[in-house]
Amino acid sequence: MITASPAARLSPTTPDWRELWRDAITDAGELLGAVGLAHLADRLPPADAGFALRVPRGFVARMRPGDAGDPLLLQVLPQLAELDHVPGFVADAVGDLASREAQGVLHKYHGRALLIASGSCAINCRYCFRRHFPYGEEIAAAGQWKQALAHLKADPSISELILSGGDPLALATSKLEELGRGLADLPQVTRLRIHTRLPVVLPERIDRPFLAWLEALPLQKVVVLHANHGNEFDSSVDTACASLRQAGATLLNQSVLLRGINDEADTLAALSERLFAAGVLPYYLHQLDRVQGAAHFEVDDARALALVEDLRQRLPGYLVPRLVREIAGDASKRPL
Repeated sequence: MITASPAARLSPTTPDWRELWRDAITDAGELLGAVGLAHLADRLPPADAGFALRVPRGFVARMRPGDAGDPLLLQVLPQLAELDHVPGFVADAVGDLASREAQGVLHKYHGRALLIASGSCAINCRYCFRRHFPYGEEIAAAGQWKQALAHLKADPSISELILSGGDPLALATSKLEELGRGLADLPQVTRLRIHTRLPVVLPERIDRPFLAWLEALPLQKVVVLHANHGNEFDSSVDTACASLRQAGATLLNQSVLLRGINDEADTLAALSERLFAAGVLPYYLHQLDRVQGAAHFEVDDARALALVEDLRQRLPGYLVPRLVREIAGDASKRPL
């Protein structure tokens, strides 16, 4: 029996993801108008609270019209609370800059190196722990990845390469192909992990050229998605996930526990079930990284622990994400 490649299964009429990227909503007033909430424009902070708004129209279409508490809307809509200066909330919440080893290379954990592959995202999440990161100086893809590849070659202990950002899938597939060719000279790197939100917020990015590249990589492949609520999934996201699996990728998801968005056991349980229906395993549930401008999303540890205990009582173990916090300088994520 001949099985079609994942790229061959995609519809040839799928819109070009780059056009959809360029067509994203970048004005908060327009976003409110698109979801029937234009009357709330006077509650917006000036200049997007110092962090630009960006959200693909396909993601906006999954929001509930007229609902100011919609969990997808609240992830991207600028809030006046972002202007509050809260003690303990800082620009570099997880110590990224202290772990820099080369241009765009962060080395925090044994055996793994992380590349800041891109400074761009298709969606700007208001709780982003890198909302203040100096991307202009720290892009590993610059100069055909030369500094990053040289660092990897000099350290034979690195067996797993993590692509992050920004979002690494913001890069053109040709730029990812450059990296793939460079990795051919690094036999110690046996696994590629891609942390990306694009299959969820802009699933059209999982196109034929990208899938052909991914499928051909002679490495173990892990794609870690980022979804916080079951409503982020629709049939287009399901198709993207299926294509990634067919290209040989293991799919995991990490969420952030966010006040007013997913801090209810029913919501988290529904997310785990929806992930598994799409072929994705829940991986991490992160306590909020304490980045400046995001304090209004924080959930206290006692409530977080109670929520996870509730999940353990109602879900099989493989659907219960691990509750963790990232602490600058730790050798791994810290379980709670």
